[in-house]
Amino acid sequence: MEGAERRDDVCDAVRPHPAGATETTGPDPRSNLVTVVVPARNEERSIARCLGSVTAQTHRELQIIVVDAASEDRTPAIVRELAAADHRIELVTAPLATIPTSLNTALGMARGHWLVRVDAHATVQPDYVERAVAHLVTGRWGGVGGRKDGVGVTPAGRAIAAAMASRFGVGNSRYHHGREVRTVEHVPFGAYPIALLRAMGGWEERLVANEDFELDHRIVSSGSALLFDPELRIDWECRQSITDLFRQYRRYGRAKADVARLHPTSLRPRHLGPPALVAVLAAAAVVAPARPRVAARAVLPYLATVAAAGSLTASHVDAPARRFVPGAFVAMHVGWGIGFWEGALRRTRA
Repeated sequence: MEGAERRDDVCDAVRPHPAGATETTGPDPRSNLVTVVVPARNEERSIARCLGSVTAQTHRELQIIVVDAASEDRTPAIVRELAAADHRIELVTAPLATIPTSLNTALGMARGHWLVRVDAHATVQPDYVERAVAHLVTGRWGGVGGRKDGVGVTPAGRAIAAAMASRFGVGNSRYHHGREVRTVEHVPFGAYPIALLRAMGGWEERLVANEDFELDHRIVSSGSALLFDPELRIDWECRQSITDLFRQYRRYGRAKADVARLHPTSLRPRHLGPPALVAVLAAAAVVAPARPRVAARAVLPYLATVAAAGSLTASHVDAPARRFVPGAFVAMHVGWGIGFWEGALRRTRA
């Protein structure tokens, strides 16, 4: 599910505003129930496949909450049909069409000891929940997550999936390419102890993206550790066009600026790379009419690196997808960088 573009300016307070994150009295201590949460909006093409992977889990004691955020397609109808055949599936409606609100709505209804988030256009392996819970029951971890492997359907989508698995594309985002079990600062679509989530106040509802990173930052800052296990594999349908990828990463960049405002210590040097790139490209565009050679020297190193990384990454995809790989890298870097500047300058003007 993608959050709505509408947002209020993020203020300087850090405390989130969960929607009913403490409404339930807590899980039955005798139960092994796990609550799986699936935020969804206009996911009629993928929701059945997603829920099929969830209902097929080897861990059978599941409460599966699908939170529909004002879908305009057949998503709710499909979920109702599946719920009629499997009593573990519950369909609820979020008060706002944002991912954090949807997650907090489900958190308020959760009856399990553990909460596992699964994206509506993703599928997980049959032992995903069992393996995640096996880590959590040790009491050592505040959250657990695994590899988020992009799945491309179109030629551009396959190129995007390859770019997202590249260090040049995503930097040190270990969940895109990591191969060893280790502690990390962030996990995708994490699994958490529900008691901890409620103690943390749930997800930050003033964000429209990057809410998972923000939550993980608070968890780590509270003294808990996060575990990355590459055997916990998430097959995630990425964007299928370069234009959609650019829009997605532009939104990610804006949200990163919001998170950096809330938690300045969460900002890493690698996060400043795309904004710096955009600044260089903008400066080159300004000086190009008068000093074209200076402008060319400014942008050529990046273009040469894109060409080299694109050639290497293209070797891992089929022929129709190869021509889209350089564009995927540029869309990710420039989109994220523009979004970050938009988020930072918007707040400065406010």
